[in-house]
Amino acid sequence: MTSFVQSATVSSPSGPDHTLERSVIGTGDLVFFVVAAAAPLTVMAGVAPVSIGMAGQAAPLGYLVSGLLLIIFAAGFTAMSRHVHNAGAFYAYIGCGLGRTTGVGAAYVALLAYNAIEVGLLAAFGWFTGSGVQGLTGVRVPWWAWALAGLVAIGVLGYLKVTFSAKVLGVALALEVLILLAFEAGVFVHGGGPQGPQFGALSPEHLANAGVGGMFVLAVGAFIGFEATAIYSEEARRPERSVPRATYVAVGFLALFYTFTVWVIINAYGASRAQTVANGPGGPDMVLTATQHFAGAWAADAMHVLIITSAFAATLAFHNGATRYLYALGREGLLPRRLGTVTARHRSPAAAVLLQSALALAVVLATAAAGQNPYSVTFLWTSGMGILGVLLLQTLAALAVYGFFRRDRQGMPAWRVVAAPLLSGTGLAALIVLICRNFGLLTGASTAVNVALLAPLPLAFGTGLAIARHIRRQSPHRYAQLTTVDAERN
Repeated sequence: MTSFVQSATVSSPSGPDHTLERSVIGTGDLVFFVVAAAAPLTVMAGVAPVSIGMAGQAAPLGYLVSGLLLIIFAAGFTAMSRHVHNAGAFYAYIGCGLGRTTGVGAAYVALLAYNAIEVGLLAAFGWFTGSGVQGLTGVRVPWWAWALAGLVAIGVLGYLKVTFSAKVLGVALALEVLILLAFEAGVFVHGGGPQGPQFGALSPEHLANAGVGGMFVLAVGAFIGFEATAIYSEEARRPERSVPRATYVAVGFLALFYTFTVWVIINAYGASRAQTVANGPGGPDMVLTATQHFAGAWAADAMHVLIITSAFAATLAFHNGATRYLYALGREGLLPRRLGTVTARHRSPAAAVLLQSALALAVVLATAAAGQNPYSVTFLWTSGMGILGVLLLQTLAALAVYGFFRRDRQGMPAWRVVAAPLLSGTGLAALIVLICRNFGLLTGASTAVNVALLAPLPLAFGTGLAIARHIRRQSPHRYAQLTTVDAERN
């Protein structure tokens, strides 16, 4: 490790070869990145039935409560966007609020979490595409072939200007939201379901149902990626305004849209019957079945196709997020410096894109060679690890907001930089405990496998701590520069 860390003693690079393109991403683009990463159609069609099966009528409120908790977190998180503009996001925020050593530890956790989610989504994209194409055309192509094709497309988009990715994500997001709205409209055109609209399904009393704990694991996981607004702060126009706006819009939209859509799914089958259907043999396809019944075969076919584009959009969004962590850590010497460079033409982190693509390629090939299921193994296992890693980062970030503003609120109201981060940090910590206790619900794996999946997170954090301490001993001046790279000063 010593030879690796010694490269970090070089001063922080600056100049055109190390600077992302400035002021090219607006509030709308940021919203597209965040909501597309959440993959609302994939979440509603693929995950919501599992939530309903676990918690029944409590499922809609599970998404609403999770969204409200993350909006409280966002109040403090976005307060720091006025002071920290760094593609390392969690790394920079946690470093500024809890100390550079903790920040570096968080950086390696972020790198692991985002990579895990991205490679899992790529495997899921290949699986969805293979099964969808076979169902619609009868042509069978191996899932890994679709995954490799998707990887090439994502790599090209990651290499081009970031605004092009935003346009692709915007189109994909609009289509998947529209098809869900078509399903919802169909349900209400037919009287709101067999029992009519059941508003009692939104009663808080349902949160006492058995299975709510496992449901919250899935509900909070549906929002993972919203913090990506801060990752693009270096490339955003007026980040002190666009980042908070995009964060609130994205989380607020997802919370309301998820809650309403899950409520409609329950109404489509009847509040008294939905949980039984979700736990039955037709549970995984209950949204597609209801769409065909209430909106028509065309809508169900369209949904089959758009689940594929939804998975692609989510993979692209997390790919971009992961490459920007590679870029930020390479720029500060915490990874090889080459990763912290950008292309002259597109101002994109090409070296980071290539490395991220290579890592994803290795996972796809390993899954195929081992004959493992890309959805139930690669996707669920890596997503479980990644969700927990991001929640850990969010908890640390909440504490970092409090630490950053503890002595000087810098004009911010106490509710935003004291009460909100402490409240959300407590709630997020409780969710981490909940996820660890119910981790098997996500992976379907044995205790030994679950432990093996969770172990890399503390190992990554410990590696970051060790590297930071080594830099502090060997080069105090270099250590003092960590987490301080600001886009406005480059």
